[in-house]
Amino acid sequence: VQLQASGGGLVQPGGSLRLSCAAFGTGFSINNMGWYRQDPGKLRELVATITSDGSTNYDDSAKGRFIISRDNPKNAVYLEMNNLKPEDTAVYYCSAQISDPRYYGVIFWGKGTLLTVSS
Repeated sequence: VQLQASGGGLVQPGGSLRLSCAAFGTGFSINNMGWYRQDPGKLRELVATITSDGSTNYDDSAKGRFIISRDNPKNAVYLEMNNLKPEDTAVYYCSAQISDPRYYGVIFWGKGTLLTVSS
């Protein structure tokens, strides 16, 4: 499975941005999809995840500001980010898990897209 993310960029504090990610290269259905972020020198951390039936989970830092959604026919996941803060600056990675039993428990990652929140 390959994941291609887009939508990062430079945003002022308080602004909004939408990240998109499409998964391709598999004939299996995609189970959980999600967004993680990573600052240089730090561990990658969860931002939000969404199951195939639309159940969501958010890190506390994202609750009330970010919305994760997906389009199952397009194998796509989105992250709508509002009221952005400088501490949201990071490289954002999309993730996916597929139903292929050979890859049970494996998380596939995209290459990441950089978000910078700064005035």
